Amino acid sequence: MPLHRRAVLAGTLAAGLMPGGAFAQAKAATDERGLLRRPIPSTGETVPAVGIGTSRRYDVAPDSEALAPLRETVAKFVSSGGTVIDTAPDYGRAEEVLGRILTDTGLREKIFLCSKVAAKGREAGQAQIERSFRRLGTDRIDLIAVHNLIDPEAQLPLLRELKAQKRIRYLGATTWAETQYGDLEALMKAQTLDVIQVNYAVDARRAAERILPLARDRGIAVMVNVPFGRERLFNLVRGRELPPFAAEFDCRSWPQFFLKYVLSHEAVTCPVPGTAQVRYVEDNLGAARGRLPDAATRRKMEEFIDGL
Repeated sequence: MPLHRRAVLAGTLAAGLMPGGAFAQAKAATDERGLLRRPIPSTGETVPAVGIGTSRRYDVAPDSEALAPLRETVAKFVSSGGTVIDTAPDYGRAEEVLGRILTDTGLREKIFLCSKVAAKGREAGQAQIERSFRRLGTDRIDLIAVHNLIDPEAQLPLLRELKAQKRIRYLGATTWAETQYGDLEALMKAQTLDVIQVNYAVDARRAAERILPLARDRGIAVMVNVPFGRERLFNLVRGRELPPFAAEFDCRSWPQFFLKYVLSHEAVTCPVPGTAQVRYVEDNLGAARGRLPDAATRRKMEEFIDGL
């Protein structure tokens, strides 16, 4: 059974850290809440550097009791300074649920809303995208990306038309499978993309070899999916306290350890960890506050995790 995150947090927060006065200020652009913001290179627009992913956790009946904690989570996320929420038409009922939440709370205009298209052929792609607009209850989606590189030859021209019509603001492509990295790299070189989404974590670093440097060189924003490896990393640190050097980069929990590693890569714009409970919102956003690991500390983090 996967380790529940609260077990990791409980052990971590009890470990004790250096006093706040020992921490240096982060040398990065931050907002009034102290949240790190990263730019989307194609426009210069900045977004808070930690978002929310809706895969699995938001696939619930929209009229069920399961909606309430998700509504509270989104409301807390926005009130705490977050904006980026990522969903997709093949995340079950996640689009419909998110649309219901945004309608109920009136928060649509405060959200940087991201979805995807996962269809073969232009006609199927267009039908799926229109369904996403209806499910999300909006006439504008900030980003739509070609999901898992499914038929980009058909979908990217369609997305460019939607962008010209101002129905979407950004377009891109996603993958979570290392076997697709070659195809993603080729697409990044051949097409003008605003954003890519890729898997990257302290124990899954292959994206840093070619994909992240290419994104930096091409001026493409990078969203990171599964920065916790779903439950993989939490299971790995079960029963362990943070290493003492975590205090050197203002890290107070294992989730922050994992997210700060991802954010410390200069090409990364925004990881989107799955977040479905209010109590995890501030902890995740805390990764975008304070210092980030430098190159030497990143190596220590990698060695620590690799040694478990």
